[in-house]
Amino acid sequence: MFCLIFFFLLPSIHSGHRYIHFLIIQGNPSSHLHYLSLLSTVYSRLFLLKGLSSRRFSLSWTLSCLSTLQIKLLTFDPPPPPPLHPIPLFLSWLQFSSAAEKKEMEVENQQPGSWEGYVNWRNRPALKGRHGGMVAASFVLVAEVLENLAYLANASNLVLYFSEYMHFSPSNSANSVTNFMGTAFLLALVGGFLSDAFFTTYFIYLIGALIEFLGLVILTVQAHSPSLKPPKCDPATPSIPCQKVHGAKAAMLFIGLYLVALGVGGIKGSLPAHGAEQFDEDSPKGRKQRSTFFNYFVFCLSCGALIAVTLVVWVEDNKGWQWGFGISTFAILLSIPIFLLGSTYYRNKIPNGSPLTTIVKVLLAALLNSFKSRGSNNAIASMATSPTPTPASEEEGGNIKSKTVEPTQETPSKSLQFLNRAVGDNSTAGALDCSVQQVEEVKVVIKILPIFACTIILNCCLAQLSTFSVQQAATMNTKLGSLKVPPASLPIFPVIFMMFLAPVYDHCIIPFARRATKTEMGISHLQRIGIGLVLSILAMAVAAIVEIKRKRVAMDTGLLDTTTPLPLTFFWIAFQYLFLGSADLFTLAGLLEFFFTEAPSSMRSLATSLSWVSLAMGYYLSTVIVSIVNSATGNSNHKPWLSGSNLNHYHLDRFYWVMCVLSGLNFLHYLFWAMRYKYRSGRAPN
Repeated sequence: MFCLIFFFLLPSIHSGHRYIHFLIIQGNPSSHLHYLSLLSTVYSRLFLLKGLSSRRFSLSWTLSCLSTLQIKLLTFDPPPPPPLHPIPLFLSWLQFSSAAEKKEMEVENQQPGSWEGYVNWRNRPALKGRHGGMVAASFVLVAEVLENLAYLANASNLVLYFSEYMHFSPSNSANSVTNFMGTAFLLALVGGFLSDAFFTTYFIYLIGALIEFLGLVILTVQAHSPSLKPPKCDPATPSIPCQKVHGAKAAMLFIGLYLVALGVGGIKGSLPAHGAEQFDEDSPKGRKQRSTFFNYFVFCLSCGALIAVTLVVWVEDNKGWQWGFGISTFAILLSIPIFLLGSTYYRNKIPNGSPLTTIVKVLLAALLNSFKSRGSNNAIASMATSPTPTPASEEEGGNIKSKTVEPTQETPSKSLQFLNRAVGDNSTAGALDCSVQQVEEVKVVIKILPIFACTIILNCCLAQLSTFSVQQAATMNTKLGSLKVPPASLPIFPVIFMMFLAPVYDHCIIPFARRATKTEMGISHLQRIGIGLVLSILAMAVAAIVEIKRKRVAMDTGLLDTTTPLPLTFFWIAFQYLFLGSADLFTLAGLLEFFFTEAPSSMRSLATSLSWVSLAMGYYLSTVIVSIVNSATGNSNHKPWLSGSNLNHYHLDRFYWVMCVLSGLNFLHYLFWAMRYKYRSGRAPN
């Protein structure tokens, strides 16, 4: 009796309750237990198909069943159990349930309030008012805090780990770190491409986080075990060089390091686009919220960096690198469940196929058609009668495959007219037939590439924050009262300034600029990027002046040939960090929003990842410039500017002046392209 009452107190199911009620009325009380196993199977099947969360509790029916059962028990005279025929009953229920399931899915798919081209985490249509918005984006922002903490905690201090524990020279340590960081950001292209072509940004983030977690585990194990690291240097025999890491130990180091780079690439290529996709770009409110998201995305980058360059760096320097790597491992692991908590709120853009295929097809078609001899009248006619893209919305077995179709035009625009030849009668290669929309999308991609190229020099300057600037601070007095500040914690100055400036920019500067310019954006993306480029020029000039002062103090105190800290406070280095941090705030947020807004909807993740690729190219270029400078300045009579084990013998001030001149020339190059760029939407001032 107790078992039956517990069974009937389960949520009722509209497609099966009538059969259960029928059994209660027609059967005898002694037969109820015989039906219990069958009914349990039916309920289990229903819960698997329908889900507990979508069921309603029918109180009236439950009371009716209990009343019927109570009456039958009062008049109980146990007869033999009747024969059980479960198969007809199960087939009848299954037919009814399948019809109800199909009807429910059809109603859900046809809801007028769904986002076109977006699905939820169950691959069903994303609903307006339920999916997307700032609540969904908030989970992305929290995940970014933890992800950047895990990454930057190692990147900011890794140059010292290479030099002190793996026994690399200062220049080799700097090059190894810049190569690692450059690879991590370059792999963002892979994450962006996979998000646009095959998977959603939701799944790419999860895969990237797991890969980064695996790499950090390997680094933690190596840092914890002395047998997996090269032997320590013997201070009693300074003439004997330290043994550099090699063989299997070096392989373990770089496998762990580049697994982290691969995971970071997947995350950087998917997470910003995933957050930006939560907002409705067709409404002014949605566009303003998206702009706010990008500002706070940089703010969250700074929050993670603040914890990384203070707490984690202090732990690495004072408690051991195994604890620093361990904190990073825990942070990236914690970001996964936090990100998953927002699954019911996210709207995920459906992948539209490989964007690279479209780009290559348009370029090949334009190239092939350029060799055809056709008259101008034929060309104009072919443009006017070019095929228009058909809305790609299909429904197959309940799985929705749709593409967001952007407004199209009948003829190509006049810019980049060479690509217009891709639209036409391409009878020799039918697979290369291109629509006007595809041609215009490729034109947009080509137009944003010069802007992308102009930010590489700036990121080359930013690369100095984690290399030479850290080594400069290590030669100076890093005490703050009784507290000794680790050199790798110096980025705290730009980080704090960015955390302060980001909300001020979004809530004070932008509203004022909107009122002053009477435009939706106030300050355009290109204007914001230009401010960052100017600040990078000032940063390199300040860095050169500070290095001149540092070397003068070393010469005046007779400490040029020693490793004793100079009687010069490390706050002098804070000036170049301040300018470079401000440049990063303006440029990175502007680039992310610029690429996402201007790129076609089918290429947004890939285009947004160009912001990180610019960082990668900057780090790689930094390595190349250091090598070129050493090759050009080194000869039989003079040592290269940036070589040796003692930073005091470097000509770092001259190197910073070279970077300052390159940054100035790069800004002029940027102005040439920025003044000619026309925004797609027309909502931003040119």
